[in-house]
Amino acid sequence: MEVINAIGRRKSAVARVYLCEGTGKIIINKKELTEFFPSAILQYVVKQPLMLVEADGKYDIKANLDGGGFTGQSQALRLAIARALVKVNAEDKKVFEGCRLPYSRQSCC
Repeated sequence: MEVINAIGRRKSAVARVYLCEGTGKIIINKKELTEFFPSAILQYVVKQPLMLVEADGKYDIKANLDGGGFTGQSQALRLAIARALVKVNAEDKKVFEGCRLPYSRQSCC
């Protein structure tokens, strides 16, 4: 599988995500997820799309985050991960819409 990239925006935060097959490691701005987002709630927000499609542990994610605060960054990253997963499997879009997880920027702002 090649590297899939996607972008997500929330408020003034921008997330660029690069997704490839792997062991479930999430690296944000060259830091581990738990180091970048020490709050368990924000970690849950980031992992939400992976858990919904039962892909937690299947993909390695590298992300670049810029702008905004912690909450806006976590939500922008969630949107970018959801978009990348839809590029991998288009059927996942229905899962995200059914759970009211924002897939597009218009549905979350």
